[in-house]
Amino acid sequence: QVQLVESGGGLVQAGGSLRLSCAASGRTFSGYRMGWFRQAPGKEREFVAVITWSIGNTYYADSVKGRFTISRDNAKNTVYLQMNSLKPEDTAVYYCAAGSPYRVATRHEYEYWGQGTQVTVSS
Repeated sequence: QVQLVESGGGLVQAGGSLRLSCAASGRTFSGYRMGWFRQAPGKEREFVAVITWSIGNTYYADSVKGRFTISRDNAKNTVYLQMNSLKPEDTAVYYCAAGSPYRVATRHEYEYWGQGTQVTVSS
């Protein structure tokens, strides 16, 4: 049974940092891409970042480029999202996803999802 479990969310002031973790289990993810998405109240779930597990290639949404960094630890089967210079508009539930998407920013192309972790940035 595949499980993606996010952690690390919380409340932080604008300009602060948080690191989210996504612990993956239940299958081999070496051939997959691991993505982070987020959903703010009343908005669509949007793409944040993705990493190709095997070779480490990354891609970011323009809104987070230069502030967020996605990485993975093969030994721990865990993907991270380091978030720096946080802004109030980064407030959302952050979801980890796994799959083999052709279009990495398209959420419907991901096969597995975590339950989400809340990130709140105060001004």
